[in-house]
Amino acid sequence: MTTRASATRYARALLDVVIQEGDPEKVEQELSAMADLYSGTPELQRALKNPAVPVAAKRGIVEALVAKTQSSPVLGKLLLMLADRNLLVLLPELASVYNQRLMEHRKIDRAEVTTALPLSPEQVTQFEQRLGAATGRGVMMTTQLDPSLIGGAVARVGSTVYDGSIATQLDKLRERLEEQR
Repeated sequence: MTTRASATRYARALLDVVIQEGDPEKVEQELSAMADLYSGTPELQRALKNPAVPVAAKRGIVEALVAKTQSSPVLGKLLLMLADRNLLVLLPELASVYNQRLMEHRKIDRAEVTTALPLSPEQVTQFEQRLGAATGRGVMMTTQLDPSLIGGAVARVGSTVYDGSIATQLDKLRERLEEQR
């Protein structure tokens, strides 16, 4: 089984339990912090990945981390189970999948918006509201700059692209003019 498939299975189970028993957003923050700690600490990665380190030692490391960070009991149990099964390498992928599943549960889509000029905070809020109205769901937006758009914006929500850029409009106008020749 691939790491993505395993991480998906554990993330689904974690979210199901947390929805019933706890605070999904708090667990998301704790899981992301734990994944960041794992990814950002090469010594910790080496110790937890190394097959020569006994599972009991890995469990001890995780128990200490869970106690120090005061993680939710549900997350602590999952982390200890991953340590027992020597699957802590799944942690970054697990955090990513959990975040995606939580967004789906909250009915929020991610949107990538590319504009020619930077957007003000008010424009970002308006853009999120308009995309939310177009999709019928909440939208969490990230922005990028691309001066080649000339003006307007290109928004990607899932597999749907809303292209209102000046560059695209000029290309379409050029194609129509060429067709009429």
